[in-house]
Amino acid sequence: MHPTPYLFELDTPRPTTREIAEAVRLGGASALPDAVRRADAATYQEVRCRSALNAVEGMPFRWTLNPYRGCTHGCHYCYARRYQTQFALGADDEFASIIFVKTNVVKVLARELDAASWNREYVAVGTATDCYQPIEGHYKLTRQALEALHAHKTPAGIVTKGPMVVRDRDILADMTRAAGCTVFVSVPTVDEDVWSQLEPGTAHPLQRLRAVRELVDAGIEAGVLMNPIVPGLSSKPALLERTVKAIADHGARFVGCNVMYLEGGTRDHFLHWLGASHPEPFSRREMTQQPLRWTSARR
Repeated sequence: MHPTPYLFELDTPRPTTREIAEAVRLGGASALPDAVRRADAATYQEVRCRSALNAVEGMPFRWTLNPYRGCTHGCHYCYARRYQTQFALGADDEFASIIFVKTNVVKVLARELDAASWNREYVAVGTATDCYQPIEGHYKLTRQALEALHAHKTPAGIVTKGPMVVRDRDILADMTRAAGCTVFVSVPTVDEDVWSQLEPGTAHPLQRLRAVRELVDAGIEAGVLMNPIVPGLSSKPALLERTVKAIADHGARFVGCNVMYLEGGTRDHFLHWLGASHPEPFSRREMTQQPLRWTSARR
C-alpha cells in the first residue's frame, strides 16, 4: 500500500554553482543532479546563484549579468568556452551541450539593485553566454532581469546573436528612453559558408540583421559587432565589405569589430577544430592583406 501523498510537495532546493562544480569534479557530467535533456539535444541543469551582478576589471564596464552559463550557439571561437573549465567541464562539446540555468537570478538581482550601495551603474548583459539563446523562450529570465533593471533605473547593454531579442523590444525601448540601453547584435560575417562553419548553432546572419532593423525602428539604440574577425575565414576584404554593406542596409546605428583573440580552453578548442576542418595551411594572402596581430585586440 502506497503512503498517502502530501497535498503540497516541497520543492527540492536547486544546487549552487559551487556544488555543481564539486559534483562534476568527482563524478563527471553524468553526476549532474536533475539535469534535463531537451529536444535540442542539450542538457539543462537548474542552479542557484549567490550573486547576479558580477564585478569585472579591465573592461569598459564594471558589472555583468548572465542568466545562463554555457551556450547552445556553440561558436568555435567563443571566449567563454574557457570558463567551463571552472566546472571541471571541457571547453569543447560540453560548453554547447550542458547549460546551467540560474533560476533564482531575477530574485537575487532585485535584492542587489535594492541595496543602498547600488549606484545605478551600467550593466552589461550576456557577456559570458548568450542571454537570448533558445532556452530563454522557456525560462524568460533575461526578460525578467531587464524589467528589474528598468524598475531600478539602471542603464544596460545587451550582447546577443539571438533574434529573440525583438520579443523584448517594448521593455528595451522603455529602457532606452529612461536610463539608457544599447543592443549589440553580433554578426561577424554574412557569408553563409563561413557562418555555418564558425557558428553552428546560431540563427542566419540576415535574420540577426533583420532583428537589428526591428529594434532600430522601435527607437532602440541597436547596432552590430563584427566580432571576431577570424584570419583566413572571415578576414578577406571582399567578405568584410559585403558584411559592412549588409549592416548598413539594415539600418544599424553603429558597427564595431575586433580580431579574434584566443586563450585558455578556447584556444585549445579552436585550434583542434581548425586542424580537423581545415588541415590545409592558409597562405598569408588568403588570411589577410594586412599583417596579422593575433593578440592585439579582444573580442
